[in-house]
Amino acid sequence: MSGPVDDRVESIANLASLRIDVREGRAAEVGGMGIMRVLPTKGRRLIGPWCFVDLMSPEDVANPDPMEVGPHPHIGLSTVTWLFEGEALHTDSLGSEQVIRPGELNLMTAGHGIAHAELEVRTGSQHAAADYVKGAQMWLAQPEETRHGGSSFHHHKDLPIAQMAGGEAQVLAGTFAGATSPIVSDWPVVGAELRLQSGAVEAGLDPDFEYGVVPIDRRIRVDDVIVEPGSIAIIPTGFEQLRVESEAVAGRVMVIGGKPFPDRVQMWWNFVARTREEITTAWRDWQSHNDDRFAPVQSKLLRIDAPRPFWVGDD
Repeated sequence: MSGPVDDRVESIANLASLRIDVREGRAAEVGGMGIMRVLPTKGRRLIGPWCFVDLMSPEDVANPDPMEVGPHPHIGLSTVTWLFEGEALHTDSLGSEQVIRPGELNLMTAGHGIAHAELEVRTGSQHAAADYVKGAQMWLAQPEETRHGGSSFHHHKDLPIAQMAGGEAQVLAGTFAGATSPIVSDWPVVGAELRLQSGAVEAGLDPDFEYGVVPIDRRIRVDDVIVEPGSIAIIPTGFEQLRVESEAVAGRVMVIGGKPFPDRVQMWWNFVARTREEITTAWRDWQSHNDDRFAPVQSKLLRIDAPRPFWVGDD
């Protein structure tokens, strides 16, 4: 004899098929600063629209090298700059000049083309917890509707903080733990910094989103999975609840996510596109100083030449 299907049993069976993957990042160096690149990673190019996550921190904290990234170009993406410690000066080809401090967000959208520079500021001000920059540089791939459009820069000083049992969440993008960021995005997205204070933090998830959870300074447990600093836990669509627990009492964790991106992107150097031909054109425009596409940046740092794409032969 058969009877009606119990929705709870079906739900449990569906959850059992979901799996959290952990991927290790890789160490690199950008602008004199050691970084850990956790996205893209082997077998994973995107989490929602997030296509790039670098964790920035000096290799020698006692005698850190300053972050100095000279003028360089971008297409087809938005940069999201978020600091945990220190201060940095952003300048770009729109004429923007903005110091960013912990708890503030710089959002720069490239569209058809933009150039910018980033320089560490060592002022010893009350805003800097240390005399070096530590933070996250992240990119959002732009969808087809906006990636050929204009450029923009926005600085957000006061982002919402959601108080949670066991900690708090400051929301960079989208909605998380009941708080909503004021930034305008062109694809459904979420980004937040969790500051764990005691025990575990729990938050609801959008089951239509996929997520990435990145520990910054402590080993964490995401549900029943251990995640080390320098790695990322990837949560597929279908999850409705997130539980994060720090190995120590306190710790920082980045949470990113969004609706799965519909397009396969091509990434090379600082460009996000759909084809190699688009990247080649952007590379030639930058190398030829095409100021109509990449206007000059007012910076004391030297302009960075783009390496030749490996698929482009000698002229």
